Amino acid sequence: MDWDDTSSETQAAAAERLVGASADGEDQAVEAALRPKSLDEFVGQERVREQLDLVLKAALARGATADHVLLSGAPGLGKTSLSMIIAAEMGAPIRITSGPAIQHAGDLAAILSSLQEGEVLFLDEIHRMSRPAEEMLYMAMEDFRVDVIVGKGPGATAIPLELPPFTLVGATTRAGLLPPPLRDRFGFTAHMEFYEPAELERVIHRSARLLDVEIDTDGAAEIAGRSRGTPRIANRLLRRVRDYTQVKADGRITRDIAAVALGVYEVDARGLDRLDRAVLQALLKLFAGGPVGLSTLAVAVGEERETVEEVAEPFLVREGLLARTPRGRIATPAAWAHLGLVPPQHGGGANGTGASGQQGLFGA
Repeated sequence: MDWDDTSSETQAAAAERLVGASADGEDQAVEAALRPKSLDEFVGQERVREQLDLVLKAALARGATADHVLLSGAPGLGKTSLSMIIAAEMGAPIRITSGPAIQHAGDLAAILSSLQEGEVLFLDEIHRMSRPAEEMLYMAMEDFRVDVIVGKGPGATAIPLELPPFTLVGATTRAGLLPPPLRDRFGFTAHMEFYEPAELERVIHRSARLLDVEIDTDGAAEIAGRSRGTPRIANRLLRRVRDYTQVKADGRITRDIAAVALGVYEVDARGLDRLDRAVLQALLKLFAGGPVGLSTLAVAVGEERETVEEVAEPFLVREGLLARTPRGRIATPAAWAHLGLVPPQHGGGANGTGASGQQGLFGA
């Protein structure tokens, strides 16, 4: 899925979702208070934490700046938090910017020339940098210098500018879009995985303490199970359950309270929201489980094609509820079971033969 390079309508649809992984202004403000301050506080990503701990401790022992770090993975998994932890562990300041904000090589040169020795530069969405800035970054990462072009045309002159040693931390949701010369200049690359429910429970308990929210083990497990493996979503759901509990209950979050509260917000036991269920219901009830084309499915749901493809489908595919095939989208047996529907025995559908008489993907 392309999490970043989407239309404004698609981004708006994603931002409105309670289970969306993108962060709005409220999320960013709350996340600043909930972020872990050290690797010991950071929950989950055990392998990444272990490897990064070795990289940072070795750099400190040498008295050198840490190698450049590339963090990849879906939104909401902790890439920004890790970048801040890297700076904290190295005892260095951090400068934060993003790929879309750097449209010209001069933009990048201005940032690099103002860095202090040992400073950490966090470049979010690094795959969306402009090509001229990207090429300038090659030399900056490898040789700690950039060539600033003065003038235009035949009279243009390249003035070399020495840079103090710094650590670049790049974050991307699409590592495959980074050109090999850029990827190769990172000394350490880590891929962030989705969290297991048990890890999310630890995240929720920690956030509840910081938010002064009383929650029991079963309540945390209920929220974790609906959080799509993403800490950002878990924290958002916790805040919404907290609101419900303060208004409708005694302020303590239990499993029953969490289930009722998230039911009010239309987030079901597997983390599906209204849009997810609408896509599945259209696929199952109107098209007998498919196969059906994406555009037709989007019309049936009343959403844009891109919204269905880029906002709803990735999680449905990851959960094994929907499959993409050359003939169109089809529902899996798990989708029928989740919505409590019985798949047709004949005709279209994932368990029989399609309208053309060909055997369905899950047919006998």
